[in-house]
Amino acid sequence: MYSVLTISDTCAAGTATDTSGPHLVSLIKQTFETETVNYLLIPDEEDLIKKSLVYACDVLKVRAVFTTGGTGFAPRDVTPEATRAILTKEAPQLSLAMTLRSLEKTKFAVLSRAVCGVRNGTLIVNFPGSKKAVTECFESIVDVLPHVLHLLNEGEIERVRETHRKVQGEVEVNAPPLQRHVCPHATGKGGDDRNSPYPMIDAREALQQILGSIPIDISVRKQFSRVNIPPFRASIKDGYALKSIGGKGMKKVIGYISAGDGIVTSNFTIDECYKINTGAPVPLQADAVVQIEDTKLVSREDDYEKLVEILSEPTASLDIRPIGSDLRMAEEVFQYRFPLDASQRALLAAIGEKASVKKLKVAILSTGDELLHPYEPNAMGDGVDQEGKIYDSNTTMLVELLRQFGFSDDQCEIQQRVVKDDFDSLKLEIEALTGEMHIVICTGGVSMGDKDFVKPVLKALNYELVFARLNIKPGKPCVFASSKVTKFFGLPGNPVSAFVTFHLFALPALRHYLATLNDTAPHSAKCSLPVINVELLDTKYDLDDRPEYARASIISRNGKLMASITGGQISSRLKSTIEADALLELPARTNERPSLSAGTQLKAHILRSDFISRYE
Repeated sequence: MYSVLTISDTCAAGTATDTSGPHLVSLIKQTFETETVNYLLIPDEEDLIKKSLVYACDVLKVRAVFTTGGTGFAPRDVTPEATRAILTKEAPQLSLAMTLRSLEKTKFAVLSRAVCGVRNGTLIVNFPGSKKAVTECFESIVDVLPHVLHLLNEGEIERVRETHRKVQGEVEVNAPPLQRHVCPHATGKGGDDRNSPYPMIDAREALQQILGSIPIDISVRKQFSRVNIPPFRASIKDGYALKSIGGKGMKKVIGYISAGDGIVTSNFTIDECYKINTGAPVPLQADAVVQIEDTKLVSREDDYEKLVEILSEPTASLDIRPIGSDLRMAEEVFQYRFPLDASQRALLAAIGEKASVKKLKVAILSTGDELLHPYEPNAMGDGVDQEGKIYDSNTTMLVELLRQFGFSDDQCEIQQRVVKDDFDSLKLEIEALTGEMHIVICTGGVSMGDKDFVKPVLKALNYELVFARLNIKPGKPCVFASSKVTKFFGLPGNPVSAFVTFHLFALPALRHYLATLNDTAPHSAKCSLPVINVELLDTKYDLDDRPEYARASIISRNGKLMASITGGQISSRLKSTIEADALLELPARTNERPSLSAGTQLKAHILRSDFISRYE
């Protein structure tokens, strides 16, 4: 996935038309054979440029960001400054290559201050603001860009080595082309070869493409307090409110103050006090509270205390919470994150505010003529019509997962239903949801069977089919498609495959979409499951040809986190999720490493907050 950022006051204001940005998008699509290019138009504001670059690099994790505009000497030309401020490495020779090419056309090329460099794993290149200059500069570096991107991706090291071998002359000029096995599943032919025409992409790239399809909002939504907390001076202890200048000694108890009582405004002497409860308002004329433990009851009359002895020397402000000591009026309470959690809701309640949330609209579908609603009376009776039927567990599982991750009724509107396995029924259902729902999650109908109609229906409804196969186990036939409003997840029908792909892909998208819907910049690291390092406990585990996400329970042994895989991992075995605390990220099998043994360090994607099954 790539990003293009046009930086221009006039284009952002609508008084000029951006030609260089769309042209750059077309160059990138043609060069890298991709349809996934984010395009953003912003004014010449340094902070906004920085935030946009950081968002593309750190949140979307695009492979490269290409900017156009703001590289000259005008007062508002600050693109190079903004870019240089967020780089982790500079690449001055790329800038030099562009300058040398442009100098062949015009001597004014020396006035361009374009900066190139890297932020973590993302390449950033500044281009000038004209369409002509963009073309010239892009052509000057296009031959080395693929190699740069391979260098930045640890998973493409073999491509880097191959390029180095060719450059260093290790491949003979007249040598025959290298022969390698081509998997029929990746031929892209489809049709008569009876294999999927869709390439398999890795999990990281898939998530980047998903999040890149959701509208971007880089604003920060803040909540401010309209009240002081506490709104009055409040007692921290159960004790006696008095004047500190009176010191310790005998005090007459002249009243009782409980939480919820009004503020006592009348004056009193230094030899008098009020008995007061925790949280109650301190009398206007008192400046200290002495806790009960530091007093002695001297006399009582009709069940009321009349005289107490103060045993410790009181000091001004002792055990009193000042007005606004917890939260002052107009102070920032928090920056919104979605879904709203218990802490945010508690703080909103404390300041007397209701949560203002635009609801995320989600539809959950299961496809299959074999599916029965699990709670229908006699659903699996003895009738002939029930032969070959199974209960539908996927819709129940997905709805409960939404609730588990905080998508409550006041934040998320959920529809759920089972759809028949035929083209017209599925098309009618998805067509009705398109434009109305923000996210549709459908299970089943995404593989290569005669009744797998999801992809044909999406094409018929003019969805952009972003990807249709993943290089993971389980979940290879997972589909993601995008329209202007509605994002469509076609998850595999096997329950475990649906479970895994929901957590890895649908959940981050749900969190991302809910945040942007409420004008808040999402944080990609918090959109995805948290990841921790664990040690494999199993003696031996045979690896699959694809990277695998195995269900595992987490055990704490003397403070060290260990992972034990939860039995058979076949994708129909829903029971493997019952004891699962995490999805264990396993590498693909190689000749050098066909299996993993106990003690191997692995990454675990945490499924729930109480993720440690037992302590040893």
